[in-house]
Amino acid sequence: MTTDPVTIGAERAIIENTLDRNREALVATVRGLSEVDARRRLVASLTTPISLIKHAAAAERIWFQRFWAGLDESECDGYAKRDEGTFVVADHESVADVIAEFERASSRSRAIAARFDLDEVKHNPREGAVSMRWTLLAMIEEFARHAGHGDILREQIDRPYGTL
Repeated sequence: MTTDPVTIGAERAIIENTLDRNREALVATVRGLSEVDARRRLVASLTTPISLIKHAAAAERIWFQRFWAGLDESECDGYAKRDEGTFVVADHESVADVIAEFERASSRSRAIAARFDLDEVKHNPREGAVSMRWTLLAMIEEFARHAGHGDILREQIDRPYGTL
């Protein structure tokens, strides 16, 4: 599915559309990869194409399920700690499984976000006072950054350095 861009209209519609388009861009970086290529470690960190999607699902849960909805970690639909564990993909998890996990987390995030006005504010221990607007924009930034990482990893997989 490709979401058409919303370039005029209500601020919230534009922000939510941009977030959804960045979610899609991130997922597009792993679509069509083999299970082996999706797990290839091309950098020193835990970052792989599939781990970027896994991390994004955790980010959705951390910000929307834990922070905005106030759910306990045990009530979340997956890993929701703010640490390197967000990049860990189990051996039995396929690319399709991890994409589905991210899409479920994103859907739940949309429902949670819809309950709050853009100007509603909550206190976060790390960032201080944050609004729903800030959170949505932070997620746009997060997923755009990781889609860029995914694009670079995909380029390395599809066309290794020195091949044209």
